[in-house]
Amino acid sequence: MTEKTVLNATHRALGARMVDFGGWDMPINYGSQIEEHHAVRRDAGMFDVSHMTVIDLHGARVKDFLRHLLANSVDKLKVHGKALYSCMLNEQGGVIDDLIVYFLGEEFYRLVVNAATRAKDLAWIGQQAQAFGVEVKERPEFAMIAVQGPSARARVIGLLHEVDRARIEKLGKFAAAAAQGPHGMPLFVARTGYTGEDGFEIIVPAEHAVALWEALAAAGVKPCGLGARDTLRLEAGMNLYGQDMDETVSPWEANLGWTIALDEGRDFIGRKVLEAQKAAGVPRVMVGLVLDEKGVLRHGQKVRTANGEGEILSGSFAPTLEKAVAFARIPAGEPGAVRVDIRGRELPVRLVKYPFVRDGKACEGI
Repeated sequence: MTEKTVLNATHRALGARMVDFGGWDMPINYGSQIEEHHAVRRDAGMFDVSHMTVIDLHGARVKDFLRHLLANSVDKLKVHGKALYSCMLNEQGGVIDDLIVYFLGEEFYRLVVNAATRAKDLAWIGQQAQAFGVEVKERPEFAMIAVQGPSARARVIGLLHEVDRARIEKLGKFAAAAAQGPHGMPLFVARTGYTGEDGFEIIVPAEHAVALWEALAAAGVKPCGLGARDTLRLEAGMNLYGQDMDETVSPWEANLGWTIALDEGRDFIGRKVLEAQKAAGVPRVMVGLVLDEKGVLRHGQKVRTANGEGEILSGSFAPTLEKAVAFARIPAGEPGAVRVDIRGRELPVRLVKYPFVRDGKACEGI
């Protein structure tokens, strides 16, 4: 059975085109994916991300547990509400999932993990938590709405109780705090996102989700589907689990080396393999590609380099740039002239550093 979020009927009433995404019935768009993409880059759009899994961790040794579980270091989280992006690895250094962890107390941290990996994540976390006496509690009673774009924060702050507005306005990036929304509904407001734009991801009790969505719509925030979410995150240089990395790929090979903390005295799962890979030199690298000719770069297309063959991971037409861009994994070393096989035709592509788009504009060299 396909799962439904609490906003399912709301999406259908808006005429959304629905698709199966990781076992969930989700909106891909509400008419025009391109318009939804531009709304987020230029103004404010919102996404139902209630399919994401919220997991609360409690216990006296919860910090020790997370120091063991995650490749990034929770020692960086010193202020209540601060968040950290990390990969959770297997013993071979492959990525089980990428996630966000929030520091909510000395004995309380919150994880937000991907929807499609929910069952294996819960099993892995639960198994690892036993040795530390940590309680692992999934929170299915929460819904989640992401509000993203240059006007997103102002639109959300306008809906908060006036006693909370100044405090949430001051919230730094990658930090979260509790606040009261319309009619006093309790919100967990995080200044995080997956579009490259500023904004908030808001966790709300499911019984208030429809009212919050409707209040945001009335404030001028445009409903957006998974189609626009995908092109936005690709332009912003953000990985999609299952497409850009998985359990056979290490963070080094997914251009996520910046999320690995090789701090002294911390033996996290997969660390020894990551250190050995770093010392030996990683055989594959993840790069950005731009196609200046007409055509679309798609997942699975072959990429030809001087060192051998690679493949496109995520690829799409980028509405902000009006050309196709992609992530590809290719053999390490000087690649020479790079070409992509598009239906039997080899087209030249440019190798670039991503993100492709920042603050609504093309990055230098794109």
